[in-house]
Amino acid sequence: MFLLNTHPDHRSPLDPTDAETLGLEAATGVERHLHYRDNNAETPLVSLPGLAAATGVDAIHVKDEGQRLGLGSFKALGGAYAVIRLVLEEAAARLGRAVDMAALHSPDIRQIAQGMTFACATDGNHGRSVAQGAQLVGARSAIFVHAGVSDERVAAIARFGAEMIRVAGSYDDSVKEATRISEERGWTIVSDTSWPGYERIPGLVMQGYTALVREALRQIPAPPTHVFVQAGVGGIAAAVAGHLAIALGERRPLFTVVDPARAACLFETARAGHLVTVPHGEPTIMAMLECYEPSRVAWRILARAADAFMTVEEEDAVSVMRRLADPAAGDPPIVSGESGGVGLAGFLKAIADPDVKAALSIGPQSRILVVNTEGATDPGCYQALVGASPAEVLSRGAA
Repeated sequence: MFLLNTHPDHRSPLDPTDAETLGLEAATGVERHLHYRDNNAETPLVSLPGLAAATGVDAIHVKDEGQRLGLGSFKALGGAYAVIRLVLEEAAARLGRAVDMAALHSPDIRQIAQGMTFACATDGNHGRSVAQGAQLVGARSAIFVHAGVSDERVAAIARFGAEMIRVAGSYDDSVKEATRISEERGWTIVSDTSWPGYERIPGLVMQGYTALVREALRQIPAPPTHVFVQAGVGGIAAAVAGHLAIALGERRPLFTVVDPARAACLFETARAGHLVTVPHGEPTIMAMLECYEPSRVAWRILARAADAFMTVEEEDAVSVMRRLADPAAGDPPIVSGESGGVGLAGFLKAIADPDVKAALSIGPQSRILVVNTEGATDPGCYQALVGASPAEVLSRGAA
């Protein structure tokens, strides 16, 4: 399914709060924060000239987040960043003075952090980031996971010392349970989705994601004309679309939000023109995107900054994983998890439909940017779907 954005606010300036959250000054602050993080390095922007030639466009670039900060997902930029910001703010309030990132590991700040517990609900990647951030500052973390989260993903979060809490039902059920218990126990919720009265912390999470956009704009030979980014609750799509709108202004690219057909909460929200909760149905293989209610903040941004919304099917997600693992001649292989390549899957689906291709004005001069949002965060599932391990896929590029 495909539709153009017809919201009355389409291409209007961002809400002032959102513009501040995703603006140039804030993004500069995020990059400064990252300088103090271990394992920090720019993730690669990978060119796919073979696929570009095969699809009749000028260029395709993939911002590959598969190795971000050792967590294997763009989410490493969000949850941990928010946790650290919140600890610094709490320390500043208690100590009565400004506290800089450089002082994060000082004894007085660490003592304050030890009395704090950060909680969230997760499909896997966000929870790992929150748990890592808490471990970095010496705080505690409690991570709520729903029934569909694999044991392998749970173990990957637990290794950061998090208390793991299983919740029956869906991701949305785990969000509600995390909120309820955290309110009872005085824990700080660090959610990547938002609801009335709870917007600032999800805004900090999205703010962390601006780092990947800044890097991509420095790395890319020419600004993209089209961007396709996948969405769960909408945080990464909103962060990318919003920052591009601010950074590029009138030169901003056409931005398409890509949803799983089985959890198309942003697509249906765009169709209705207001926030929509979609019914739970059969689970999607795109597990990191299996969300049924959009983030309030993300929708406010995307109503203005997105140009189109579309859905992809289960087979589209698996096909693009395999295509990236065994790429067109001359292209390097990319390890992409079940949700990682969904933006690229959206592009491939768009150009296969003449009406959608025309609606998006995709042609020989088009320069496409997508984000591989995760590597093989569940290696067993990856090997079963692709037919090779991540190491075997990467070895193809070295051969």
